[in-house]
Amino acid sequence: MAVDGLIAAREMEEAVAPALLAHYRRHARLLPWRSPPGAPPPDPYRVWLSEIMLQQTTVAAVIPYYKRFLARWPTVEALAAAEDGDLMAAWAGLGYYARARNLLACARHVAGSLGGRFPADEAGLRALPGVGAYTAAAVAAIAFRQRSVVVDGNVERVVSRLFAVETPLPAAKPELRALAERITPDEDPGDFAQAMMDLGATICTPRNPACLACPLSGLCAARARGDPARYPLKAAKKARPTRSGTAYWVEAGEAVWLVRRPDKGLLGGMLALPTSDWLEDEMVLPQAPLTGDWRLLNQPVRHVFTHFALDLRVAMLRLKEPGDGAPLVSQLGPGQWCPVDAVDQAGLPTVFARAAQAAMEARKQENADDESA
Repeated sequence: MAVDGLIAAREMEEAVAPALLAHYRRHARLLPWRSPPGAPPPDPYRVWLSEIMLQQTTVAAVIPYYKRFLARWPTVEALAAAEDGDLMAAWAGLGYYARARNLLACARHVAGSLGGRFPADEAGLRALPGVGAYTAAAVAAIAFRQRSVVVDGNVERVVSRLFAVETPLPAAKPELRALAERITPDEDPGDFAQAMMDLGATICTPRNPACLACPLSGLCAARARGDPARYPLKAAKKARPTRSGTAYWVEAGEAVWLVRRPDKGLLGGMLALPTSDWLEDEMVLPQAPLTGDWRLLNQPVRHVFTHFALDLRVAMLRLKEPGDGAPLVSQLGPGQWCPVDAVDQAGLPTVFARAAQAAMEARKQENADDESA
């Protein structure tokens, strides 16, 4: 590139932060974990809690959970003292449950080993349980005003368009981070990080970006090429496999048997309905864990996880007396009886909550049919 080209590129990069920060001061989203632009930084606990919740989850979904968590556990010490089961139940429905286990482990480490104080730099934050490179950078920038390069999916999209990056994701990630480094300012790094996130979430959206409202439109290479929505380029995705399994609704005396899933693995530590293994191309109903008059519901519950889709059939068994449930502990695994009318408050993960809802609708229909007979 010619010298004048290098100068032009440098001038463009240096123009990004002032333009974006000026826009952010006027149009920043009001979010419960943020301080207004230019205000003192928020409590690191609040920033960390929000960033863990926001991983692969929308702002709209996180806000009510964040408010409930903060009301119940207002400090890292309070969260560290939470019972595992209480925290997992409070997290239910937010998904990606390893985050909840890591949240508790990190809170206990900070409250116990660090005297309730979060490290003030990226390296120290990165060493905390469950804190990755992005979260460490975000907390360092927003809570401690450290110059950190904060790159999430929104930022990747903005940067890929700003520089018209032709390398497809995920191979482009190192290049996008290097470009983000070049436009990250020394002053107001927290506001800049949040301004980039806001820009990607509200203006530089995946489809139909609102270029006329963008404070960086005059600097954007993708817009100059006439097709900003083409970026970021993405490699072809592999087909998501489908697995199937069976959830068992075992009821006795107006209560249903729930099990606690193993701490490690998918939905670890969560209360759930007993279930068979989830296998690909498994269409045959597995042998029931208890002998009885099982009823298989017609429609499976479909749920999509990150790496596979699940068709979860629901099989129902009504035991005549509560005492008939005694063998369940050995045959279905350790668990507890839960009143049927309290299942929706038990903190089941979404896939099992939907399976339980299907079972409850079926039992209501059965009761109605019995009354009309």
